[in-house]
Amino acid sequence: MARASKLPLWAEAGLLPALNLLAAFIVSGLVIWGLGEDPFYALSLMWEGAFGFEEATGYTFYYATNFVFTGLAVSVAYHAGLFNIGGEGQAMLGGLGLTLAVFMVGGDAPMLAAFAGIIGAALFGAAWAFIPAWLQAKRGSHIVITTIMFNFIASALLAYLLVGPLQRPGGQMPESADFPEGASLTPMHELFGAFGISFEESPLNVSALIALLCVLAVWFALNRTRFGYELRVVGKNHSAARFAGVPVARMTIVAMMVSGALAGMMGLNEILGEQHRLIGNFTLGYGFVGIAVAFMGRNHPVGIVLAAILFGALYQGGAELAFEMPNITRDLIVMIQGLVILFAGAMEHLFRDPIERLFLRFERKAA
Repeated sequence: MARASKLPLWAEAGLLPALNLLAAFIVSGLVIWGLGEDPFYALSLMWEGAFGFEEATGYTFYYATNFVFTGLAVSVAYHAGLFNIGGEGQAMLGGLGLTLAVFMVGGDAPMLAAFAGIIGAALFGAAWAFIPAWLQAKRGSHIVITTIMFNFIASALLAYLLVGPLQRPGGQMPESADFPEGASLTPMHELFGAFGISFEESPLNVSALIALLCVLAVWFALNRTRFGYELRVVGKNHSAARFAGVPVARMTIVAMMVSGALAGMMGLNEILGEQHRLIGNFTLGYGFVGIAVAFMGRNHPVGIVLAAILFGALYQGGAELAFEMPNITRDLIVMIQGLVILFAGAMEHLFRDPIERLFLRFERKAA
């Protein structure tokens, strides 16, 4: 159970995450220094690689879009007292639903096919989350165990389909045929160009705007609707929720299905926005990174967006750093990401006690 905070909102949501992030970068800098490289130069290379030019910025926000979807998925379930660790599998099934919907509509109406793909991604992601949710609500099965299991099932199912019924005709790779021409999401550089704004080409596409709409929808649902209130009550105390007349089992299932739908929509960015076909490894662990994004963002939609941008910058800037500094391997970049997760997630209360004592001292002096 989360402890009651004695800090003002700005310190809770801004100061503590900033200190945790600083600690992670200090430890990372010491490791880079131990390898004989300049940590400040490495940091400047990461910044340049993530935000130094328009193409890099596009890639950073492209990666961040994936993390927004998966981070929101984890957050919605967490507010209901559930730990959805199955975002990876739900994203895979979302990609499958997207692909089937696009091929079902076909190339005669490409815009309709793209819209059908969005609906298919959400529905298949929700459906894949329904079974673990039902097992939790009706049979008492632990949601962590079932969602992990369903990740493996989803991976095996996708592998079977992509080397069998859905494989590209005559192809040797685990991938589907290309989507019909026009059945895709508009790249952002083309959208900017339509408004007379020049922006370098990158994979960033309209799914980033869809992700922001999901952020607004989740915030509104959690904080301004009866559904959100009941969901949060269930997450805080099942007994109190039942006493108040909230259907706990139904809320558990609905929360997980919403969570699965959000995870499933990750395929919009990778498949409908960039690849334009279903490939076997399109999730690339984004479902698991979403857990860290949600916790680092304190499970608040705005915090999730900021954490997603940070991890997008680490992905994109880390690639630039590994290219420019031979001693900095891709594995070291993963270690830096792990340190951020460690300090901002698992050790989020590291600086809480001293900061609370400091604020208490200032309050006493002011009194």
